[in-house]
Amino acid sequence: MTDFAVKGWCPGALRPMVSGDGLVLRIRPRLAELTADQMRGIAEAALVHGNGIVELTARANVQLRGVTEASHAPLLAALDRLGLLDPDAQSESHRNVVLTPFWHGAEVEKLARDLYAALRKGPDLPGKFGFALDLGPERLLAGTSADIRIEAGRKGLILRADGAVGGQAVSAAEAVPLALEMAEWFLATGGAPGGRGRMAAHLARAVLPFDASQAPAPLAPTPVPGPRGDGCLIGFEFGILRAEVLAALADLAPMARVTPWRMLWLNCPSVAAQPGLITAGDDPRLRVFACTGAPGCPQALQATRGLARRLAPEVPVGKVLHVSGCGKGCAHPGRADLTLSATPRGFALLPQGRAGELGPVLAPADITFETLRKAL
Repeated sequence: MTDFAVKGWCPGALRPMVSGDGLVLRIRPRLAELTADQMRGIAEAALVHGNGIVELTARANVQLRGVTEASHAPLLAALDRLGLLDPDAQSESHRNVVLTPFWHGAEVEKLARDLYAALRKGPDLPGKFGFALDLGPERLLAGTSADIRIEAGRKGLILRADGAVGGQAVSAAEAVPLALEMAEWFLATGGAPGGRGRMAAHLARAVLPFDASQAPAPLAPTPVPGPRGDGCLIGFEFGILRAEVLAALADLAPMARVTPWRMLWLNCPSVAAQPGLITAGDDPRLRVFACTGAPGCPQALQATRGLARRLAPEVPVGKVLHVSGCGKGCAHPGRADLTLSATPRGFALLPQGRAGELGPVLAPADITFETLRKAL
């Protein structure tokens, strides 16, 4: 028996989700980009209509928290003036696309906009079903949740179903129409019973009728804060920043891109270290993942971030600690070197595990540095 309810969908701006601190509203920036004016506008909206907290998600989206039923409508009006709203909730939910934040060139932009347009008119896919455009010389989004991937192959562009080892060679003109064909196949072959389902799980029981012979490009390590291209990456503890910090960043760079690593790429050479920012690639907080936890999430069984913050300095370089408030594992859906999964009595210790699995349970106060060292 699970200790949580699986919603089967992600919040949006037009369809927010109820949480322990009010409504959670998610903004999906087109092309992963925010202009300086949009950053300032989001910051102001978070302060006026929410609780001033801005979150970066693992799908390269921006979340505002503490929104009320009364403040939702004026918040939507503010986001609409910033050009950050879709025409309706269905269009918003269909535009579930992650781009590598380091993209450049008119061809990539056209591919993304063509995909947006096709999805707006496309099939009604499960709420968590998504697409990735991973078009650099090395793949950066392999660890990011997506079901259909248009990505770099070793010999050119490929279309790959998540869970398949290889993909089909495609041209830029073919990529979007074939991606939609793949989505239609997923639905037609029973990939979404009851309106829920993911591609990788479906491939375990269905034969993919698309070519999967083309090898994808090599994997790149997950980027860390520091200079990158003609800009710089900056991180935030648990992907959270205050609205005032976001507004201050808008004064430093004309544009930002939202990443699926809960960081921002700023179009400026560097950002000075200051409270609330992670600017060094060896910061131990980058090795720790934690969801909102109790009391902010009504499904959480324990507080999470205080424990994660306390343990972070002892997480070895190259290791990952995940502290989850329930069995869903929203902050880190896959396995971690050590997962602490909340139960009513404390946290299950799960070396090389994922949230929701069974293991010995300790009270939060009994989880010490020594506990961590032994488990890792």
